[in-house]
Amino acid sequence: MSSLTVFPRLLRVASVLLAWRLDEIVEAAHLFRPLKLVRPFFGKPRPDVDTLPRGARLRGAMTELGPIFVKAGQVLSTRRDLIPADIADELALLQDQVPPFPGSEARAIVERELKQPVTTLFARFDETALASASIAQVHAATLRDGREVVVKVLRPGIAKRIANDVALLRSLGELVNRWHPNADKIRPLEVVAEVEKMLENELDLQREGASASLLKRNFESGVDMYVPAVEWDYTTDGVLTLERVYGVSCDDVAAIDAAGIDRKALAVKGVRVFYEQVFRDNFFHADAHPGNVWVDLARKDDPRFIALDFGIMGSLPEADQYWLAQNFIALFERDYFRIAQLHIDAGWMPPHLRVDELAAAVRTVCEPYFTRPLSQISIAELVVKLFRTAQKFELTLQPQLILLQKTLLNIEGVGRMLDPDIDIWAVAHPVLERILRERYSLRRTLKEARKRLPEWINAAPQFPELVRDALKQAARGEVRSVSDPLALLQQAELARRQQRVLGGALLGGSLLIAAALLWTLAPQQGVWPPLVAASAGLLAFAFTWPRRR
Repeated sequence: MSSLTVFPRLLRVASVLLAWRLDEIVEAAHLFRPLKLVRPFFGKPRPDVDTLPRGARLRGAMTELGPIFVKAGQVLSTRRDLIPADIADELALLQDQVPPFPGSEARAIVERELKQPVTTLFARFDETALASASIAQVHAATLRDGREVVVKVLRPGIAKRIANDVALLRSLGELVNRWHPNADKIRPLEVVAEVEKMLENELDLQREGASASLLKRNFESGVDMYVPAVEWDYTTDGVLTLERVYGVSCDDVAAIDAAGIDRKALAVKGVRVFYEQVFRDNFFHADAHPGNVWVDLARKDDPRFIALDFGIMGSLPEADQYWLAQNFIALFERDYFRIAQLHIDAGWMPPHLRVDELAAAVRTVCEPYFTRPLSQISIAELVVKLFRTAQKFELTLQPQLILLQKTLLNIEGVGRMLDPDIDIWAVAHPVLERILRERYSLRRTLKEARKRLPEWINAAPQFPELVRDALKQAARGEVRSVSDPLALLQQAELARRQQRVLGGALLGGSLLIAAALLWTLAPQQGVWPPLVAASAGLLAFAFTWPRRR
């Protein structure tokens, strides 16, 4: 977008911020540096905002600026590592609701995308929208076989509008990045990039359908959570058709009580479902506010949730998932030294840090919480404070962890809304321990080894050469001119440890490959030969792996 196009829109943004008495934001970004003389022409501030806190004023301004700024505010609300808690709490209340576009246009889009008349596709198509947001709106319909569905339709011209608005956000981000004194902490361009990625994902309704389909498969029984089925014959990039479901928002406590549903059991189930999504399936609903999480009123004896809107889903790299699970277990057990060690081992923090100092900082944050009854401790609040403390120790916070942090806040909020006395620690701890036992059991390890066996066999001929090259590099590392005799001894010891580790890795890897081969190629020998070989391989790793001192 050219500067001639962006500049008037920047002035519009500045005028709205000034009207909501957010002068500090305008001045910090130097939006008016060249235009101080014309500032009086921007109008007077709104008289009704004087008593509002800054977070409420910012929320009001973003709502007035329009849907894309609402999206930006929603993303910013997840960055509690960057912005104060009072502002994050207010921005989390932003609602992405805009007036619907005409139903006749929605009908035309459906016919264009599905390449058939609506009268041929559906027995009924309601042109009055059920719900409307900035990206798409939803219409009720009935298929020819009588099944009720909802049809989600992208707004006309939305891709072009989003491209223009993202360009405007990027220009604002560049201004803030250049002039704001705390730009290195706010990282505005990073926030804009997150908004852009989220909007790109939401513009692809087929991607959203695939996410819904995977989540439904993960909760196939439908006992704890029900996910509506995708009607793939009526779905494209611009149209998503889902089974219609009925329920009430999970924050409608009065309706849930009137239906005779046990809210305490429902709250426990909500916490369990969250941990299963993250640590069992590694695929979680990352926009789990009450509007997207319903309660099925028809199930009184065994209540369940209904999930909606799958535009924002999260997953973690396998390594981060493991380290995060171990951090939660250590937190439940109040093992502060282990939390500190895990952060370093995971690579989230630089290895030169002193573990005892980091453990002391973690203890300082956690101990005041543990003086309260466990039912009053907020895991989400504690995790947010731990992330903020860790940032002082050069924490590298990954975007996927931020998304998880937001989801944890949402789920815990839902749990406490349904049951204010819920002991989230007592619910989460055994669930997480069970998932970890199943996920990292010897049986599952052998199963994974069997799955990767062809890859290992293919790479096996190269393994001795790789080990030889590594040993040569370690040997070359010894020959350095060092004047300190103690340093020479330390280098020699390091080289010996490296050789021992490489030798153990070669032996352990060979034994694990042998175990996988025995299990695959000679099943008639029974489970004991591969089990013994695998155990010996793991022992070889265990006895030669370097231990921290």
